[in-house]
Amino acid sequence: MGILEKIAEIEREISRTQKNKATEYHLGLLKAKLAKYRAQLLEPSKSAGAKGEGFDVMKSGDARVALIGFPSVGKSTFLSLMTSTESEAASYEFTTLTCIPGVIEYKGANIQLLDLPGIIEGAAQGKGRGRQVIAVARTADVVIMMLDATKGEVQRELLEKELESVGIRLNRCKPNIYFKPKKGGGLSFNSTLPLTYCSEKLVQLILHEYKIFNAEVLFREDCTPDEFIDVIVGNRVYMPCLYVYNKVDQISIEEVDRLARRPNSVVISCGMKLNLDYLLEQLWEYLALICLYTKKRGERPDFGDPIIMRRGASVEHVCHRIHRTLASQFKYALVWGTSTKYSPQRVGLTHVMEHEDVIQIVKK
Repeated sequence: MGILEKIAEIEREISRTQKNKATEYHLGLLKAKLAKYRAQLLEPSKSAGAKGEGFDVMKSGDARVALIGFPSVGKSTFLSLMTSTESEAASYEFTTLTCIPGVIEYKGANIQLLDLPGIIEGAAQGKGRGRQVIAVARTADVVIMMLDATKGEVQRELLEKELESVGIRLNRCKPNIYFKPKKGGGLSFNSTLPLTYCSEKLVQLILHEYKIFNAEVLFREDCTPDEFIDVIVGNRVYMPCLYVYNKVDQISIEEVDRLARRPNSVVISCGMKLNLDYLLEQLWEYLALICLYTKKRGERPDFGDPIIMRRGASVEHVCHRIHRTLASQFKYALVWGTSTKYSPQRVGLTHVMEHEDVIQIVKK
């Protein structure tokens, strides 16, 4: 029995099993086996076959955004509209066969946009070069999921399922579980709150499935067995996702209103160029980027060439971005902007910067 058959068998067993208190251990064990087989499926085969053409593009710019969606939903049209790159768009499926990069210039930042080939059902198992597409998506900072507004919710559910099965978790935080395998001493299990989904016995069963018999486990939040398995496996990617419904000019205004009110969703029309500016604003928020401006002593700030940083960056991060030796020669910095109590404020290396702050660094 191959891995794919084993996965299908376990999925059938899970769907057949009633979910109640008596079957939770059985279900937990099945989920652990399922995650294990899926991990084996993603590993490249040991037999070195003929190597195909690579897919990945060199990372450039301040952030990276991947466009994922079924064939013919408007990914290439979107790339051509947003960037100066022309991606071939036609009315037949699989027009794009490789990864095409473009650059969006917005608020002084260069955001790399990757137009990936369309995903089909079963992509996680390698259908239609699906594995390569998903591997590139794992390296992005944000995923834009392009959906056809005329097709309803089917596309979104299928894509989420495909990405979920290869360890990409969309719009979710990493579970707050401390897990550390040990050399001996058995299982040490603790929790800082009452658990409703997991118990010590279930945790032990799941760990035994992974041949782990000595470990320290501390639950700091009420997590499901699936989330605990994610912590054990450790190769999950948690990333923000923006659901973009294209072709809204072909549906009723009530349906547009319903889609636009869904969480993490934006409605656009590439054909009529509707709502693209709002999509860019949302993308900027999801990327959590900030612009900072530098200033020399006795001169006006340089607003022409901003430094692009991530939200939560400190003065030390800014020093490293300008030059790696600057932090060691740092004496103090003067900051103007919303992160200070008054302008200019004299700050140290730990001060956290905010969007559109101006900084002047004084060396020793």
